Amino acid sequence: MNDTIQTILALIALALALSFLIKKFFWKKARTKKAFNDAHDCDKCH
Repeated sequence: MNDTIQTILALIALALALSFLIKKFFWKKARTKKAFNDAHDCDKCH
């Protein structure tokens, strides 16, 4: 295989791995107040 193609594929694999790790561990999701909504949801208790 050509060295240039192999280098490009290695860099793409590295970028995908880093983006996966950043998304999994460092990306902060907006948390919903589910406990507050469940505590005051009267449709489920009536």
